Amino acid sequence: MLEALIADLRASLGISFKQDIQVAAQALGQWAKNTQAEELIRLGDDCAAIPEVDGYLLFAAEGMWPLLVETEPWFAGWCSVLVNVSDIYAMGGRPIAVVDALWSQSAKQAEEVWTGMMAASNAFNVPIVGGHTNGHSPYDALAVSILGRAKSLITSFNAQPGDTLLLVTNLQGKPHPHHPFWDAATDADPKRLQGDLALLPQLAEAGLCDAGKDVSMGGIVGTTLMLLEASGCGAVLHLDQVPQPSTVSLTQWLLSFPSYGFLLAVRPEYVNAIQPYFAQRDLVCAAIGHIEPNSQLRLTYQGDSQIFWNLATHGLTGFRALS
Repeated sequence: MLEALIADLRASLGISFKQDIQVAAQALGQWAKNTQAEELIRLGDDCAAIPEVDGYLLFAAEGMWPLLVETEPWFAGWCSVLVNVSDIYAMGGRPIAVVDALWSQSAKQAEEVWTGMMAASNAFNVPIVGGHTNGHSPYDALAVSILGRAKSLITSFNAQPGDTLLLVTNLQGKPHPHHPFWDAATDADPKRLQGDLALLPQLAEAGLCDAGKDVSMGGIVGTTLMLLEASGCGAVLHLDQVPQPSTVSLTQWLLSFPSYGFLLAVRPEYVNAIQPYFAQRDLVCAAIGHIEPNSQLRLTYQGDSQIFWNLATHGLTGFRALS
């Protein structure tokens, strides 16, 4: 059973696409210069964290899957804002504004994308303040960038051996009929969405969590790999302990973008203090594994245990821990 599950995970597009990032890592290296200060900016996190006097300016961008933009323009517009907002909150920040770049083959296609983007902009209370529009394109494409600020960071580079891996998510949703997406957002109350996301900067500012990532299109396992690569660690992930909706299989759930999902690496003594933050809002916050002092991601399931990935021999994104 575990062997078949691992084969499905390795073959998934979400994890395959993450390896495309290696081209950027090779071109950029691990650091960028901050022209406004002497500090260097570490590359490879959910957002670039640019040091300021009293915290960090957060800057991120997401390009949408072309097939989604072509076939479901409203949903692509919605997701383009959602994924950027998630990146900001994942790093302990709060969003400021987004801009977009939209290429479309028709005015109707562009209108549907805009309707989705505006719906998400209103739901997450993040304004769209500019961008670029091309209505005479030979293809449909969408990219969105976001700015935010953080007082205290949650970063991919801070996971430590001994940390507990917590999965934070919302199981009160429904699967998308065509794509690996668990929708716990499009029908939700905006105040609820905003309050749930606000828990992440609250944890960071309380000093309870400084390491983690949002669960991206790489799913829970792919996101764990990216966290491990950036922190230079290994982990054991207990798939039996992963909470999942009753309406999807474990494989489907592990490959899904959860719309509200974060993987946190937490010092064990803080776990009991963190979980009530989410329990009081009927959100899941479950221990599903722990960080180890090696380079392997090991999966366990129904009494079986296998190495899923060895980062010492096969990188994922190329943005790795500094030696």
